[in-house]
Amino acid sequence: MNPFDLRGRAALVTGGNGGIGLGMAKGLAQAGAAVAIAGRDEKKNAQALKELKAFDVQVISLAVDVRQESSCKSMVTQAADKLGRLDILVNNAGMNIRKPPQDLSLEDWNTVMETNLTSAFICSQAAYPHLKKSGHGKIINTGSMMSIFGGAYLAPYAASKAGIVQLTKALAAAWAKDNIQVNAVLPGWIDTELTRRARVELQGLNERVLSRTPAGRWGEAADLAGIAVFLASPASDFITGTGIPVDGGYSSLG
Repeated sequence: MNPFDLRGRAALVTGGNGGIGLGMAKGLAQAGAAVAIAGRDEKKNAQALKELKAFDVQVISLAVDVRQESSCKSMVTQAADKLGRLDILVNNAGMNIRKPPQDLSLEDWNTVMETNLTSAFICSQAAYPHLKKSGHGKIINTGSMMSIFGGAYLAPYAASKAGIVQLTKALAAAWAKDNIQVNAVLPGWIDTELTRRARVELQGLNERVLSRTPAGRWGEAADLAGIAVFLASPASDFITGTGIPVDGGYSSLG
């Protein structure tokens, strides 16, 4: 038996229409899982779906606004209904508002927290009965190296991603009895739409990242595929409540 084989299992990936989410969705599809991707941008959903169809598994896309409880719950129900089951939930939807803390409005704060953290709780809660029913449920939460480090322009983002780690631990402790493993992935500097914008806005960022990262490069979305497969598969059945950096060694330097 191949412990990384996901055939016969079904996954839902929020924010799965681009960047890290799509990288993880591709890994899951390549390992044989049926995959539902969810995002707000229907055009991006359609393009991502096209790319996922190359893996010859069942793939669907769903429209969702993760800041709305009803939308999250509907998304989970649709994914389970259309795929016939739900074994894996990837809480990856996320965003940032880059301002110094004194310039943030409460609306800015709430927008980031609701998108990055509250949505992960709502989706996990909605997915729980499906994951319990599957008998081998997996939740993968996307944290960040900012779950560990601070950042002058990242107050709500860093707080939300630190919260993801603690939410991961709490859900892991609560649902271990149901054979549901809950873990977080902590990406480092990955080349995505968000970080490309950061490189424009923050002078010298590219050079600082390259000089500090032992691997000597920015990560790519494809670098998240393997960890997604591992945490979604039977290979990780005795791993729960942890956060795993995928950062080219960035966080190893303290």
